[in-house]
Amino acid sequence: MPTVYLVDGTFELFRCFHGAPRATGPSGDEVGAARALFATLVSLLTKQEITHAAVAFDSVIAPPRTKGPPTVEALIGSQQPFAAEIVRALGLVLWPAGRFQADDLLATGAARLAEDELVDRVVICTTDNDLTQCVRSQRVVLLDRIRDVITDESRVRAKFGVDPEQVPDLFGLIGDRSDGIAGVPGWGIASAAAVLARYRNIEQIPDDPEDWDVTVRGYRRLAATLRERRSEALLARDLSVRRDDLPLPATLQDLAWDGARRDLVSTVAAKLGDDSVVTRIPRWNHDY
Repeated sequence: MPTVYLVDGTFELFRCFHGAPRATGPSGDEVGAARALFATLVSLLTKQEITHAAVAFDSVIAPPRTKGPPTVEALIGSQQPFAAEIVRALGLVLWPAGRFQADDLLATGAARLAEDELVDRVVICTTDNDLTQCVRSQRVVLLDRIRDVITDESRVRAKFGVDPEQVPDLFGLIGDRSDGIAGVPGWGIASAAAVLARYRNIEQIPDDPEDWDVTVRGYRRLAATLRERRSEALLARDLSVRRDDLPLPATLQDLAWDGARRDLVSTVAAKLGDDSVVTRIPRWNHDY
């Protein structure tokens, strides 16, 4: 049975921008991150012997033009059209986010594919803690390609002290700096995990500390701050929940990888001014 790989393309492009040297293509466009993305996707295809895959990207919101050198956001965003061309040239399924987020596309794809008894495993290639909520046993896992680390359900519990489906409640209490969630003052990962182990979600945590039947240091202060900020914590929790019900074509047939397209690969390599990874592409689609 096949393993399906779902790639967080936004994260991959971001890390390529910060990890690869700046470069310009024949047309004068910035292409350093796109070149690195081309190389890292070919590496993934080679190393994992992929048969089914999709790559999801957030939509680009063009920053306002300002005087002076372009911002990091503008430099990364300008290379996203190249990134989409690379994905198509490699014959991989492209999931553009539209008005949703790439995380929601990945969560929807993972949930749908996990229900397919013909699928052995779903691997989400990302380091985004939000997507740990999608982990299910060893059937849906995360792959940190930088460290070559797999996060399954046991690793989620070891890292956060909660089950994967409780991760949004955890972030609602402790915050998540990467998403700008402040959290509830005084709550840390140890206290939040202990309380959620008893009450499962934020709604069930009593307002009155005298009603708590779990031993946590400073529980009176924690109860007081949660009572004051409960509505904020619930909103932060709800905004952290990844959608898994988007109208997304995500079947094994939809995601089958038949190899790269020589015509499109040649075109995008010429635009990037770099064909160094072309010989490493492990499979070609002979229909093109």
